[in-house]
Amino acid sequence: MDISKAKDIIVEFIKEKTTEAGVKGAVVGLSGGIDSALTAYLTVEALGKENVLGIHMPELTLTPAEDVLDATEVAERLDIEFKTVDISEILAGYLNSIPEGAESNSQANGNLKARIRMSVLYYYANIMSRMVMGTGNKTEILLGYFTKYGDGGVDLEPIGDLYKTEVREMSKIMEVPEEIITKAPSARLWADQTDEDELGITYELVDRFLALLLEGETPQVAQNTLGMSVTQRDSVLKRINANLHKQKSAPIAELKSLR
Repeated sequence: MDISKAKDIIVEFIKEKTTEAGVKGAVVGLSGGIDSALTAYLTVEALGKENVLGIHMPELTLTPAEDVLDATEVAERLDIEFKTVDISEILAGYLNSIPEGAESNSQANGNLKARIRMSVLYYYANIMSRMVMGTGNKTEILLGYFTKYGDGGVDLEPIGDLYKTEVREMSKIMEVPEEIITKAPSARLWADQTDEDELGITYELVDRFLALLLEGETPQVAQNTLGMSVTQRDSVLKRINANLHKQKSAPIAELKSLR
């Protein structure tokens, strides 16, 4: 892929879609990671720094200081308006109000955190008449590696057709800080969580596997071509199949036969 041309297409996409929606500005959740950083850089190029709000939403006891510093650095480099909203008390409010709420429910709580962050982004988007920019990449979308109605709840997905490895390439030409590019990807949904540990495969390998599948290769041929283990292949396929519902609208019971 010509990364420079891809960048231009994404920038034009953001311009066109915001114009179609009748808005001039955007809200971007800045996690301190590479995907949100690149999305912010592209959005600023498309709409201008005065029309972009960056929001960092840490959890006081979990978010590492480096993420706070990296999110702040991105905002400062881009010279955009920047807000920090600590979600700790919001999360505690949910868990205290739900009878079964408990810190031990790591997966449910992780998804809840993503949905809280989505709600905060849309609150600001609503009061400012702006759009919420998604930060999901192609790898995450194909794998369903995101929270339904959480980080998947957005208005646009500017980098949604870039594999994770391509996100890194584009981040370099956009001059995203090196420490963000090389940081181990993590959704920070629970302590010591990293994307690649949870997926059980590196982004480099899963990107190549997904690309071969999309080119029409069978999973077996793709596995053999890349030297993947059976466990890695089956884990990726299981994740894809289990998460297909995330890419579709909620099913509707059809009643046309009664009309």
